[in-house]
Amino acid sequence: MSEYLVEVQDVKKHFKSGANQVVKSVDGISFAIRRGETLGLVGESGSGKSTLGRTIVGLYEATAGQVRFAGKPLTGHTREERRAFDRQAQMIFQDPHASLNPKMKVGDIIAEGIDAYRLARGKARQERIVQLLEKVGLHAEHARRFPHEFSGGQRQRIGIARALAVEPSFIVADEPISALDVSIQAQVVNLLEDLQREEGLTYLFIAHDLHMVQHISNRIGVMYLGKMMELAASDELFREPLHPYTQALMSAIPGADPSQRETRERIVLRGDPPSPLHPPGGCPFHTRCPAARELCASELPAWREVNEDHWVACHLVEG
Repeated sequence: MSEYLVEVQDVKKHFKSGANQVVKSVDGISFAIRRGETLGLVGESGSGKSTLGRTIVGLYEATAGQVRFAGKPLTGHTREERRAFDRQAQMIFQDPHASLNPKMKVGDIIAEGIDAYRLARGKARQERIVQLLEKVGLHAEHARRFPHEFSGGQRQRIGIARALAVEPSFIVADEPISALDVSIQAQVVNLLEDLQREEGLTYLFIAHDLHMVQHISNRIGVMYLGKMMELAASDELFREPLHPYTQALMSAIPGADPSQRETRERIVLRGDPPSPLHPPGGCPFHTRCPAARELCASELPAWREVNEDHWVACHLVEG
């Protein structure tokens, strides 16, 4: 059995926009996620993080490239194989209000997957709903209520229970805490960590908050304009970021130690990210990179392993 549960091989996801225009939301990304680990994914809004997550779980069909799950390609499945994959790969969405049907009671929302896969009926179905509610920190009586009767944090717990209902092995958590109060965010992250230990789950955790991503992730990938810039172990990425874009992101994090704030140089990027409708040639980051050279504007850097399990796409990084 491979150590990798999910393998992403040169995946692209392009969307048509108007006459003869294409948005390259994900543009040739390769990496793999080990069984039982959490891979964090960070980057500015519009970098393609959510699109990549949805493509991996099959909500979007890849324009090119391949996603492999447990060694098998996502494409070319029979109907039965695809149903089995859909059960194994679930998603927790960013907005816990919009992702829950307001006309359905919470118990029925959680049981959608149970019913679809005929995992339990009658009394066993109800017992499973209660078990899931309690597992995410809610109560049995909550099954009879509607989503609008809950706080944002509680609604997100309902979304987590719904994802767990079909006993998946892999979950994409797409900005699961960004819509929540700061006081609630840590509770949800701690819940996800507890569930991972109990259920043996593998996560792709997409977020903006670098501190939270560092806390929960074994490794972190950094995306920019549809491409992966860098991927490394969490602690190594924070200790020694190699890509200029990663360095700029890290420099913007307020240090917990006041003495470190004085020594850390803030890197201010010029301008805004280019439009994915008209991405620049060469390295996509060269138009904002403080260290860009002539080569960066003309040639796309290769995605390569410069240190053990530390990958980067940059002409300026030796290795």
